[in-house]
Amino acid sequence: MDIVEFISLFTVIFEFAIVILAVLVATRNERGYGWLIAITFALLALFEGVRIFYPNGLPRLNTVILFAACVSMLYAIWLLYEDTRKPVNEGNSR
Repeated sequence: MDIVEFISLFTVIFEFAIVILAVLVATRNERGYGWLIAITFALLALFEGVRIFYPNGLPRLNTVILFAACVSMLYAIWLLYEDTRKPVNEGNSR
């Protein structure tokens, strides 16, 4: 096993750790973006798995997986942004 394969293996492990933490955010804090982050990193782990086990092929599948992960993360970030925006105080406007 060379260094790149070793790093790829740890990448998948880290991605699954992020999935677990994101599910905790979704369930304990009742935040929808936690589910989307979990989905995103599960898809990224799948992407890495396909890349590791099929090094010579399946570029179309990887493209679809990566696209779905990006859409999921974009929506998660949008929800996070909406959740952290401070309401405008209308009483102090001049």
